[in-house]
Amino acid sequence: MTALAPESIAMIHRRHWLLTVLLLVAGLVLDVRPASAQARISAVESIAITVGDLESALDFYTRVLPFERVSDVEVAGTDYEHLVGQFGVRLRVARLRLGDEQIDLIDYLTPGGRPIPVDSRSQDRWFQHIAIIVSDMDRAYRHLRAHRVGHASTGPQTLPDWNKNAGGIKAFYFRDPEGHVLEILQFPPDKGDPKWQRPSESPSEPLFLGIDHTAIVVSDTEQSLSLYRDRLGLKVAGGAENWGVEQEHLNNVFGARLRITALRADSGPGIEFLEYLSPRDGRPYPTDSLAGDLWHWWIRLAADDLAPAEQALRAGHDRLISPGIVTMSDAALGLATGLSLRDPDGHALMLAQPPAR
Repeated sequence: MTALAPESIAMIHRRHWLLTVLLLVAGLVLDVRPASAQARISAVESIAITVGDLESALDFYTRVLPFERVSDVEVAGTDYEHLVGQFGVRLRVARLRLGDEQIDLIDYLTPGGRPIPVDSRSQDRWFQHIAIIVSDMDRAYRHLRAHRVGHASTGPQTLPDWNKNAGGIKAFYFRDPEGHVLEILQFPPDKGDPKWQRPSESPSEPLFLGIDHTAIVVSDTEQSLSLYRDRLGLKVAGGAENWGVEQEHLNNVFGARLRITALRADSGPGIEFLEYLSPRDGRPYPTDSLAGDLWHWWIRLAADDLAPAEQALRAGHDRLISPGIVTMSDAALGLATGLSLRDPDGHALMLAQPPAR
């Protein structure tokens, strides 16, 4: 065995040290990059509700509720099939506006879908609603009663003052003709976005002002935050723990105790998690759900670049509905590319990149 000169041994040590440093750096890059990947969501653009009869739904949302129709289009094609995750779809989509916020009513002309289960409860994890702000709860409730809307709450509730984060808020759940739950909400002067603080004394003052948030039932707040906050980049805007007789009558759930977490993007309605601390018997989102089923909603999030979003979602092992980023053949729905997924409980999200201007 030939002995190595001292200078050769020193050179080997230096090379070994350099190789070790390079491997450590490469390892750090490989470890850190997926963990730090995050989508850049600029807005909660709209909330989409799947309906079975668009004409009937339009009558309700524009006559009983004062939404304004913005657009009404019919679309079909492979790109739409990939985007919503269902073969053979032909969609009629009506966009409506109330105040500064928008909703979409989506009628799956083909292949259609199943109705909302008649025994649905507020703690079931397919539960979702939009919260419509009113300037006068009593007047809004009388208006809804005059149009014979179905109750989901037993009646309007005023949350108690002992609840620091929610005291004084007035709320009522009701149903549209196909069973989707909606909420009307009135904030006291010290709560809510300042834009909702509108005088109610004048009969000419608008009664229905806009949409504050959409609420979804989640099984585990921290698990949901890992997607909405950590990978999609939404910001936590507040939280509360609500219980008591008023909360029970609002949700129509005996013994209801909820952990509520509010998230926001830079603009648009918020997204509110409802985690039932009790009772814990909410049924899971049906695993065989398809976009045409009437319990299926979309939360549409605007992003300028979907590539970082896809990277973050794949790194987080989230459940994509679309096979990846879908390039749309037209701009009928106001998006150039789209990416769709389900959150940990099954609620559907659509990330939308607008067409170039």
